[in-house]
Amino acid sequence: MAKKSMVEREKKRERLVKQYAAKRAELNEIVHDQSRPMEERFKATLKLAELPRNSSATRLHNRCQLTGRPHAYYRKLKLSRIMLRELGSQGQIPGLVKSSW
Repeated sequence: MAKKSMVEREKKRERLVKQYAAKRAELNEIVHDQSRPMEERFKATLKLAELPRNSSATRLHNRCQLTGRPHAYYRKLKLSRIMLRELGSQGQIPGLVKSSW
């Protein structure tokens, strides 16, 4: 099980990313538009830098929904390999049968 502080930090990042997504997209569009004047693009870059770092989507990290484990994460199921194996053994994931011989 991951530390609660790490899981909560990740949740906070997700909230910030959602909150600032529109503003970031708008500023990025201005920055990358070559037809705009250089001063306007530079001002947009400065405004983008003023936004919280954790509001950037690249700072998000996938974590298991049940344990918070950051490694061996299956995107489709939003679970780590350990929980996938456990739930598969218990028969809680439809269509998944853990092999045993």
